[in-house]
Amino acid sequence: MSKIFQATCNNGNLILDEKLSNEWEGKSFQVILVENDEIEVKKQRFFEFVERSSFTLPDDYQFNREELYER
Repeated sequence: MSKIFQATCNNGNLILDEKLSNEWEGKSFQVILVENDEIEVKKQRFFEFVERSSFTLPDDYQFNREELYER
């Protein structure tokens, strides 16, 4: 099971923004730290890529799966 939590570093301690549920009690975890700003930059790059790579298909367009295997 995995979940992404928001947290703040305070005097060298990582303080989660929400309390963990009882199902996590007694378990060990590996923690990967990613700054929020880094996530926002990557998200913005992704949306810019999508915008550059997108195009509009005609309303009557139909994808023919069989044509992939006819070659």
